[in-house]
Amino acid sequence: MIPARPGCIILLNGASSSGKSSLARAIQARIDTPFWHISIDHLRDSGMLPTARIKSGEFDWRAMREAFFLGFERSLLAYVEAGNALIVEHIMESEAWLLRLADTLAGHDVFFVGVHCALEELERRERERGDRPVGDARRDFHRIHSYCVYDIEVDAMQDRDANADSVIAAWQSRMRPTAFEQLRERRDRA
Repeated sequence: MIPARPGCIILLNGASSSGKSSLARAIQARIDTPFWHISIDHLRDSGMLPTARIKSGEFDWRAMREAFFLGFERSLLAYVEAGNALIVEHIMESEAWLLRLADTLAGHDVFFVGVHCALEELERRERERGDRPVGDARRDFHRIHSYCVYDIEVDAMQDRDANADSVIAAWQSRMRPTAFEQLRERRDRA
């Protein structure tokens, strides 16, 4: 078992609308350690981005996007190195992003959680939310888990609190090599 130490991350990866936020809130409410809940959505919704100017076309989101995500990932390192415990939602859009984050957080306690959800349910949630481009959930569903190795996987169609309990129990008994260690080893062997 990996001993508890300051500065750790429970990292949730799942398609858009898969229930990462609900799961993160359930974990945060149930775990015996004070965890921060951080996501791209929190940043976007806080008004930190010039959203209106991006939507109007004055600023090109495609030109800004990579630096935004790189900055977000590097900020996680700062939080962890300061001794904070984090629950992070982050869609691993590509294997390159995943490996970049694994390298950025190398040497730190990262517990990687795959959040799965049926495609029909993802699309239903996406339509109901109305705050995501239609099609993001389908795109993510077919891609984001294909290059991942997880410490635990949960089915978001199951009870949220039961999933949170499963994640917490697995996190408390986590072993080496972690999923991120395995990903880096697999890459280094290739």
